[in-house]
Amino acid sequence: MYSPEVPINVDPESGRWTTDSLPMLYVPLHFFVNNHKAIEKELGVERYSTLLYDAGYKSAWTWCEHEAELHNLAGADVFEHYLKRLSQRGWGLFDVLDFDLAQGTASVSVKNTAFHQPESENATGDYMFTGWFSGAMDQILHAQGSNVRTTSHQAHWQGQYGAEYGLFRVAPR
Repeated sequence: MYSPEVPINVDPESGRWTTDSLPMLYVPLHFFVNNHKAIEKELGVERYSTLLYDAGYKSAWTWCEHEAELHNLAGADVFEHYLKRLSQRGWGLFDVLDFDLAQGTASVSVKNTAFHQPESENATGDYMFTGWFSGAMDQILHAQGSNVRTTSHQAHWQGQYGAEYGLFRVAPR
């Protein structure tokens, strides 16, 4: 599932990087994590996680809609493709543990995220991803004509309570 082959195109005129015709940014991991932690410190985890949930939800919906059309994907294939691309782009190693479109449920495991710092006593988890999974699920449901909308939460992160991986669950609202 974690094939390293990700198509990256660089426009010689603008310098913009694209993958599957979507503009991308390529930044060092420490740059992103340092910014994330600075905002978390300023806003607090609760407020920041709410903002990230909403932004991540919208972004996942947009991405899944684009990729489904571009690659002629539907249903679980869209969700699996989304997690594959997240894994390929260095966010962590994501796996679908279960996916039931009819019920609007899914479970996703993740290992080795950018935020996984086992030595940290102040670990706050991978809450940045939470809205991503419900945004992806809801776009897929919408594309199939369903009015069901979901929510997602992080059950635990890698290392919390000795867990080997982080776990996210998606369920209807």
